[in-house]
Amino acid sequence: MSAKKRILFIAEEMSPYLELTEYAQIVHQLAVKANEAGMEVRVIMPRFGVINERRHRLHEVVRLSGINIIIDNDDYPLIIKVASLPNARLQVYFLDNEDFFKRKFVFHDEQGNFFEDNALRAVFFCKGALETVKKFGWPPDIIHLNGWMSSLIPLYLKTAYKKEPVFSPTKVIYSVTNDTFEGSLHSSFAKKAAISQQIKSKDLALYKEGTHLALNRGAMAYADALAIGASKLSKPLMEELKTHQDKPILPFCSDEEQLKQYLQLYEELAVESVK
Repeated sequence: MSAKKRILFIAEEMSPYLELTEYAQIVHQLAVKANEAGMEVRVIMPRFGVINERRHRLHEVVRLSGINIIIDNDDYPLIIKVASLPNARLQVYFLDNEDFFKRKFVFHDEQGNFFEDNALRAVFFCKGALETVKKFGWPPDIIHLNGWMSSLIPLYLKTAYKKEPVFSPTKVIYSVTNDTFEGSLHSSFAKKAAISQQIKSKDLALYKEGTHLALNRGAMAYADALAIGASKLSKPLMEELKTHQDKPILPFCSDEEQLKQYLQLYEELAVESVK
């Protein structure tokens, strides 16, 4: 009997914990359906302050916590919490840090101002997610990403984490979603995002503007497959998507038949990863 395929979802949102866009429910459906199809599924997401720990029964995983994430020579403690997805036998891991995620807002303050440290929060989340997988010692066949906060992960897997054995079989799917912020990340974004000497300025060129479009552009370039993450994507994102016709592109997952296409691609890419 062949080993179970391992699917890791890294998402900035997922029902019932956080719903920013229509894709939160789809991430939930995909995780449950992949689990029901006999795949081994785990989910990683940020522990934003708006997520109710008591209601969703989050608790700290002491054996996994205690990692320090180094960004631009600064250390940031990573706390890992876990909950069981209701009515499904799969674990959702929440990455927490008191400075980055304790606030009771997601990307904007109560006046609607974009948090100045969102760039740093994104780098922390991306690096923290990959360090968590290393701590698991759990090699994922597929990593399915959702949301701009996960957009650096395809780049990191092709550069800074390229030689990590735990990621040697991994193929990446990136879901392209509509803007959840306007403007751009802090001007220090590219400097913060260069977490390793293996990442050169040319590797970050697509991301450098720090706009939502630029982050998606970079993720699309480095991912192995793409998915349409909104029932109607903005015109700039659709135009960018058209430049990647050489990659598998999944439709927006709006019905059972399209959901099966996702599961089929997981199987196909997982087979490719072991060749």
